[in-house]
Amino acid sequence: MSTAHPRYERAVRRAQADGRIPALSVALLRTDRDPWVLTVGDSGDPRRPLGPASRFRIGSVTKTFTAVLVMQARDDGLLDLDQPVSRHLDVPAHGDATIRRLLSHTAGYQREPHGDVWDTLIAPDAGRLLAELDRAERVLPNARRYHYSNLGLAVLGQLVAKLRGGTWAEILAERILGPLGLEHTTVDRPDEAVVGYLVDAYSDAARPEPPVDLGGVAPAAQLWSTASDMAAWAAFLTDPRPGNKVLDPATLDEMRWPLTTTDESLWAAGFGLGLILQPEGGRVVHVGHDGAMPGFLAAVYGRRGGEGNPGGLGCAVLGSSGTAGQTNELVHELLRLAVETDPAEIQPWRVAAPAPAAYRSVLGRWWSEGSEFVFAWHDGRLQARAAEAPADRPPATFRPLPDNQDILRTASGREVGELLRLTRDESGAVVRMHWATYRFTRRQEGFDGGLASDGPG
Repeated sequence: MSTAHPRYERAVRRAQADGRIPALSVALLRTDRDPWVLTVGDSGDPRRPLGPASRFRIGSVTKTFTAVLVMQARDDGLLDLDQPVSRHLDVPAHGDATIRRLLSHTAGYQREPHGDVWDTLIAPDAGRLLAELDRAERVLPNARRYHYSNLGLAVLGQLVAKLRGGTWAEILAERILGPLGLEHTTVDRPDEAVVGYLVDAYSDAARPEPPVDLGGVAPAAQLWSTASDMAAWAAFLTDPRPGNKVLDPATLDEMRWPLTTTDESLWAAGFGLGLILQPEGGRVVHVGHDGAMPGFLAAVYGRRGGEGNPGGLGCAVLGSSGTAGQTNELVHELLRLAVETDPAEIQPWRVAAPAPAAYRSVLGRWWSEGSEFVFAWHDGRLQARAAEAPADRPPATFRPLPDNQDILRTASGREVGELLRLTRDESGAVVRMHWATYRFTRRQEGFDGGLASDGPG
């Protein structure tokens, strides 16, 4: 057992005690260690003691599954993110909201479907959800700002169902749960379900909360799962393994790009395409989602970047209290502990093949706009970085166009998407470059081509 595990266990037990959470289930997954799972408390059902197989409602973590289904449909050519939903759904109002805006909660839809769902505990079915969209408000103009909406993600779930020709639940099982082996994640309440509670604020009493079936709102918050399944899902959202058959890693990169902040004054969290993005400093971000349903809270996140990160690092914290904020805080604490107390092993540097002959004359120092840049060949790619850039800032990387090795596309980092054009002399050596149309030369030149060292012309 790793010496870090006692630190994990103490953090979990402290959160359960301080938060007064009847049942708490936690899983931590990473590529270089065995999975770590701990349960603390009582399931509330004497027939089924609390254990790793116990199931909890994960609430709005469900939205991340719906978001992936939407992106699968986009990648398959079934939709465009900037199309209005009315292109695919016959809705009586608010059909101009685009799919991208609904995914990022910037479409202005009211939070819940029409009616007092959380009073009656009766949700509309899929047909009524869409038919009554004209009875829901557009509380903000499209693209004005972030406003969280269960209604928006529910509409997207029904959109995917129509495009695929099945129910949302059927498509979810076929296209995500099955391929990823998330066999303990279900739409319906399973036999292994723990009891969810409202814990009294002024005593140690707790009241079981009623079960709620969300009907047509299911794509926003319906699922049940285990901590182990959810840690695996967090790892997938953060660092999918090559060759996975669920979603292209480049599409997940797109989902993780922040489209809005969730608070204009703090900038402490952002939202991408269905994913919450929490910056941790030092170019580290936690990616995932929180969830809440009557009697349950869930937090499911993975960690990207930072020293000591082994990759594929995901954590899930599932609790059977609807009010214990410690559930949401613990997931971030455990992800930090994982790299601080048990960092990944440092891999030795090894000699590799030299840069291709066509690019060897590119390597070294260049100047542009009066600033110095360093071009290098590492990990099988041409790379570039400003000479004064912080060490933790990733370099730009390039890939040549298929039909011209002297024109390269910026694949990541600074000026991503822009072209790098190489100019060679008679011997074939690269003597000048243009990156995003800015000239790069071996000596420090002004925009008029004069050398800085020559002084005034």
